[in-house]
Amino acid sequence: MTILDRLAGLASPAAALRRAIQLSDSGKPAEAFPLLAVAARAGIVDAEYRVARCYLEGAGVPPSRVEGARWLLRAANHGSADAQALLAALYVTGLVPAEAAGKGAGSEELFKRDRPGEPDFTAAFELATKAAEAGSATGQAILGYILTSGPKPMRNADAAHHWYEKSASAGCAEGCLGLALSLARRGNREHRVRIAAEVRRAADAGLPTATYLLAVLTEHGLGVSRDLAAAARLYQAAAERGLPSAQFRLGLALIDGGLVDHDPAAGEAWMRSAALAGNSEAAYLLGDRYVKTKRPDFAEAANWYRRAAEAGHQAAARALASLYLTGNGVAEDVEEGARWLRASANAGNQDAQIDLANLVLGGAGEPDDRASVAGWFEAAASSGDLIAAFNLGLCFANGVGVRQDEAQAAQWLRRAAEGVAEAQYMYARLLQDGRGVATDPRQARLWFARAGKAGVLDAQVALAEMLLNGRGGAREPEVATQLFKQAALDGHAGAMFALGALYGAGQALPVDHKAAQKWFAAAAGRGHGQAQLMLGRYLVNGLAGECDPAAGRVWLERAAACGVSEAADELAEPISG
Repeated sequence: MTILDRLAGLASPAAALRRAIQLSDSGKPAEAFPLLAVAARAGIVDAEYRVARCYLEGAGVPPSRVEGARWLLRAANHGSADAQALLAALYVTGLVPAEAAGKGAGSEELFKRDRPGEPDFTAAFELATKAAEAGSATGQAILGYILTSGPKPMRNADAAHHWYEKSASAGCAEGCLGLALSLARRGNREHRVRIAAEVRRAADAGLPTATYLLAVLTEHGLGVSRDLAAAARLYQAAAERGLPSAQFRLGLALIDGGLVDHDPAAGEAWMRSAALAGNSEAAYLLGDRYVKTKRPDFAEAANWYRRAAEAGHQAAARALASLYLTGNGVAEDVEEGARWLRASANAGNQDAQIDLANLVLGGAGEPDDRASVAGWFEAAASSGDLIAAFNLGLCFANGVGVRQDEAQAAQWLRRAAEGVAEAQYMYARLLQDGRGVATDPRQARLWFARAGKAGVLDAQVALAEMLLNGRGGAREPEVATQLFKQAALDGHAGAMFALGALYGAGQALPVDHKAAQKWFAAAAGRGHGQAQLMLGRYLVNGLAGECDPAAGRVWLERAAACGVSEAADELAEPISG
């Protein structure tokens, strides 16, 4: 600032303001600010407003939201509609520091990062109303927003529409956009052309959000001619202005090739920009891309899933939980997996609720989870989810989250049995044992058969036992042995033991001790205690022609460790040599 400028400021605050405006318009904000300050301290309202803008924008002075808000408050109280509108906007976004609003702040606040607080819609409404009634188009747009999106008691769609119309008629870009959205909410198809026209006015004025919405309208031909190339250009323009939603849509289009030429690398770059700017869907889809590539990178996927999950994305939280539960890309951690499943489930994700409930049924999770499990399953089961009905049956059967009730268990398992093979098997067991329902071996046999055909090995073996012994119908030993053999070949240890017993006793099969020993050995190797006992006896006594007391004793010891008392008794007896 020259000596003449300083003297002019001392002589006349109004002259100081005029000179400051000239300097500012000439691109000399640092020289303009001292003169603005002189005029502002003299109480010139326009100068107060301009000083506030300088502090908020860091023009000619270090930026300070506290000082900017303080000068805005001063100008607003002196009747500046522009200051009232801008201050209302700051209140809506929570950007008015407590100390600037006269609420005081502790010394610790001086060292905290300058970040938004809670919106103050009451203060914003009062200021925006003053600005709107004074003719400020920006104030009218802000008042429309408060009446649309503020706390429910403040909302008034008709009043909001009125103020948006006044703001748009004055050429305010925010008013045009607000009017378009207000018309869209009314749902009249005949408004589409006008909606598109108002969005275009806002886009032409440089609002990135309006440019993005115009791209959406152009992509789908709503109120304008459908033009995919033009839509892509609009998405690009909004993306380059830093709008995360536009960056996400452009990235998706480049990856899928739906609007523009297929360019996955460029698409992923835009998706990254959107994700880093806070778009949780972009972060989630990036995580999915790293999981589903030919060479999955689970560690990178975990980073993106975590970013999305921390922003509240339900599916991302569930995906991150899956990585923790399997140890892919992160250290295996059941507790951390359960924590993320819980976050997703509590937010309403039904798949996560089912996953967490299954985890709880398996013994994991926290005690509080058990109380939620049955409720989640019941909500899904009542809407026709047969898997949920099956799991709810297990909850009642095991007393997980509910009082143990075998009748309720049977009811839900019966419902699930219409389409869930495991439920068919479990329901058959209840019918066989008379738990929760009347004993009905004939029906049990039918349900075992149905589950067995669906590939449930336990059901095949249970049916074979019923056919062998004639329970629930005629004896069918040949069919029974075929079922045992099929299940044994599929790895079922109980079926292997049954074949060993049948060959050893000559029941339904010819006596064949070598075949018996072979099947006992197969079942014993899979941890079947009774098969270990029988294999030990065969080897100790040489029943199949192979006598190996030492090996036999090892198998008897294993059987005893499994709780087979007969094996313990035989180990106590001396083995003859």
